[in-house]
Amino acid sequence: MHKTDLSLEGRVALVTGATRGIGAAISQRLAANGACVVGTATTESGAQNIGQNLAGAPMPGVGQVLDVTNPTSVDNLFKEIKAAVGLPSIVVNNAAVTRDGLALRMPEADWAAVIEANLSGVYRVSKSALRGLMKSGQGRIVNISSVVGQSGNPGQINYSAAKAGVLGLTRSLARELGSRQVTVNAVAPGFIDTDMTRALDDGARDRMLEQIPLGRLGAAEEVADAVAFLVSPAAGYITGETLSINGGLHMGG
Repeated sequence: MHKTDLSLEGRVALVTGATRGIGAAISQRLAANGACVVGTATTESGAQNIGQNLAGAPMPGVGQVLDVTNPTSVDNLFKEIKAAVGLPSIVVNNAAVTRDGLALRMPEADWAAVIEANLSGVYRVSKSALRGLMKSGQGRIVNISSVVGQSGNPGQINYSAAKAGVLGLTRSLARELGSRQVTVNAVAPGFIDTDMTRALDDGARDRMLEQIPLGRLGAAEEVADAVAFLVSPAAGYITGETLSINGGLHMGG
């Protein structure tokens, strides 16, 4: 009987936006599967918290400060990672921001900030990682998109556009890197039980749940399970795909 291989022993994994929620869950799951995880935050205190959370892992991880909108910050991160633990063969692009508002009143700066962080940031981090990923012979990129990048959402044209762009980037990069045995996939979470959804009032939460066929919010750990599979040896023949984790909220392409 074939045994599914989810072990990440000996691998270095970079997870951006790892302070809390989905990013923290992904970091902890990859670490539990044996990877040495480098998690990033936008502040020094956030990076320290990530390091503390990963300290008890089989391969203790570290937290680093990263601004995905700053090319110099991205370049410096990879230099530091290379010197400390070696270049990553796994990259999970999770860092993202929101600046919600209706299109009619959206400031240009809010549009630009979200595109810069959520789409251009994925490009920058992935590009900087490519040489190490290709050299490893088993490179993995997983980009965290969103159900709103598939379905759209009023009040989030910037976020929806960026997350839809991530899906196109994922497919194109998968075609470029396939011959080097680097897989590139996306995960598109729906409504996940995080600080943001917990802050909703009961009415808004009930309306949200009515849209979900499974009738519940997803758990950050369920997203982490999907990412852990996609970066594992078991998923070596999957590339250019989007795995939707949304309880049936959106079905189809």
